[in-house]
Amino acid sequence: MEASKPRVIKDFEKLSQDLVERIKLTYPYGFSDELITFNGKDGKKISALPFETEEKYYMIKMSVSEADRIIQDDDDYDDDGILRSEVRLDYMDKHDDDDVEPIDEALSFDD
Repeated sequence: MEASKPRVIKDFEKLSQDLVERIKLTYPYGFSDELITFNGKDGKKISALPFETEEKYYMIKMSVSEADRIIQDDDDYDDDGILRSEVRLDYMDKHDDDDVEPIDEALSFDD
C-alpha cells in the first residue's frame, strides 16, 4: 500500500455498484475470512474488509455476521458463498482495465 493514498472507511451499503463489483472480483469466496480489525479514531475496534484501488485504500466496515449475510442475500453468489462463474466473467469483462485480481491467486476463472 502506498503511504500517499487516502484511506477511506465506508459502510458496504454506501458503496457504488462499480466498487461493489470490483470487490466481488477480489473476494470471490466471500468476505468474512478476509476481515481485519483496527482501532478507529475514538479507540473503538472496527472490523472491516480491506480493498485497494489505484486512487484509494478502502476499509469497508462490517462484522463477520454482516459479511455472511451480505453473501447469503446476494444472488451473485451461489449457495456455497462462491461468486457465480457467469457473474465473474461478466464483471471481469466490465472491469478488465481495472487490474482487479482475486485474493486467491490460484483461483481459475475457467469453468
